[in-house]
Amino acid sequence: MIRTIFLKDNAVYLLDQNQLPHEVYYERCETHQEIAEAIKDLKVRGAPLIGVAAAFGLALALKNYPASEKDIINYYNEVEKLMSATRPTAVNLFWAIRRMRGVFEQNLHLEQGSLADRMAVEAMTMYDEDVQINTDLGEYGQELLADHAQVMTICNAGALATCGYGTALGVIRSAHKRNKIERVWACETRPVLQGARLTVWELMEDKIPVTLITDSMAATVMRGKRISAVIVGADRITANGDTANKIGTYGLAVLAKHHGIPFYIAAPLSTIDMSLQTGQEIPIEERNQEEVRQLRGQYITVREAEVFNPAFDVTPHELIAGIITEKGIIRQPLEKGLREMFAKGREE
Repeated sequence: MIRTIFLKDNAVYLLDQNQLPHEVYYERCETHQEIAEAIKDLKVRGAPLIGVAAAFGLALALKNYPASEKDIINYYNEVEKLMSATRPTAVNLFWAIRRMRGVFEQNLHLEQGSLADRMAVEAMTMYDEDVQINTDLGEYGQELLADHAQVMTICNAGALATCGYGTALGVIRSAHKRNKIERVWACETRPVLQGARLTVWELMEDKIPVTLITDSMAATVMRGKRISAVIVGADRITANGDTANKIGTYGLAVLAKHHGIPFYIAAPLSTIDMSLQTGQEIPIEERNQEEVRQLRGQYITVREAEVFNPAFDVTPHELIAGIITEKGIIRQPLEKGLREMFAKGREE
């Protein structure tokens, strides 16, 4: 299993995904500020992994609580603000922050060192839970695929986007174990090329057949290559099933609808934000224009060209055949299914 994050010797080690596929390099972070920068700079990415990385950052902040700071609550609030500002679209980030806040408040009576240790234990628990969640999700999702399946995906929703196994790629992994996967078609995912750099590398490491295509080739492949399903991850899902994911996902969903191909979202329940009713309420992160002007540090257009660079788009719920979670598959009508899933969770 690909190791994306771990705690060792009072430091957090992060797999720097900006170095992939050419180098497997782990960056040592000794402060919460370094973790926040790693999240912003996409060294750590993928909604589930962002949440766990932030949890480790909060634990590290308490481990490094300065003796000169007189108010630990105010200090912790400021650390939370820093983490919250790193990637505003990924709801798992805020889910993790809320969960760590609960542990912080419940253990404020402890000495600073013990409190920091308790926070680190919670972050490790979240790590272990994420691996199990993705494995369970993959098992549910593989049931949707028949033998000789050809699956299209965009961005990277694999082990690299999580603490292990993956969401969309978790489904593919589980299906591959049953010899169901004939081929994965991976969209390159402009402008940062997560599909080309990360998904292709990850699938080739696991010897899962994969073909890389540019984003603009998706329609041609759908028309001519017997695509069984499109399966993607998510950064936030609203109460009606509208889903924010990497820019380009919405276009794939429209194409899949036209070609009669089922379009699935694979995401843990922590990605579902029942406080938002529709996708219009999701904050969409806009990133640095240089990501579009340049390709791996080289300008590919006029340096002064005006650029629009939203990191995500929103796929309307009516284009989604189902949402694959660790508790089962939510089918249409998604709004009703989401309500029932969360009502069942409260009862349990």
